[in-house]
Amino acid sequence: MAHIQINNLSREFVNRRKKEREGNGLDYGEKVSVLENINIEVEDGEMVCLLGPSGCGKSTLLRILAGFDKQTSGTVLIDGKEVTGPSSDNIFVFQHSGLLPWMTVGENVELGLRHMEDEQAKKVEIQEYIEMVELDGFEDHYPRQLSGGMQRRAELARALAVNPDILIMDEPFNGLDFLTHMKMREEVVNMHQFLGKTVFIVTHDIDDALIMGDRVVVFSKRPSQVKMNQKLDFPHPRIVFNKQTELSQLRDELFLMLGVSYAV
Repeated sequence: MAHIQINNLSREFVNRRKKEREGNGLDYGEKVSVLENINIEVEDGEMVCLLGPSGCGKSTLLRILAGFDKQTSGTVLIDGKEVTGPSSDNIFVFQHSGLLPWMTVGENVELGLRHMEDEQAKKVEIQEYIEMVELDGFEDHYPRQLSGGMQRRAELARALAVNPDILIMDEPFNGLDFLTHMKMREEVVNMHQFLGKTVFIVTHDIDDALIMGDRVVVFSKRPSQVKMNQKLDFPHPRIVFNKQTELSQLRDELFLMLGVSYAV
């Protein structure tokens, strides 16, 4: 587990493309503000779900949190220490498959345990993580032989094998079919309840945020600011479609906040 403090964080980019050629509406060298004065505190073992309009800087924040990018101003502290670069304590699960295609499921998961010298103990741990995501029997399969949902589960097993303090996930269910999406969502909730890791997830799906999160954060349009930072004190499993519940009322509020006047 880890405690995260994001203090007065801002991020600007400098346009390096020619306006007349790219048609992006910006002058060459013009500064573009993406994140503006972001303040978020994440408690130990909390799952935070980040919502916001497309292009508002959600993934940029994740990259800064993971140490892949640097803020223009402000600080990101993990357990009181400033983030200065990538760390094996903070594992990033990308939008698209990050599995190495020339390695089997077992070999991909082994990457997270390559520091272990005891080969027998390593094999036992590899199998434990594969079974945790219900991929036992597919240890020797290559990514191309797996469905999209199975690839995501293999990525999750590899990330968990590192035993990180923070699991950072950028739209982890993107591109999955409806049933696989729901199954993966359930598995992430179960994993979080079992392991108690601090988890930071970007999603476009309001229901995902309300069903999974201990906290939901909503960004405004660019330059992004925090429009909502709401703790979710609701027991699991959660039902969001009962119009009489406080959770369903919050769902309607989130739809309106994100520019949708009718929540289906």
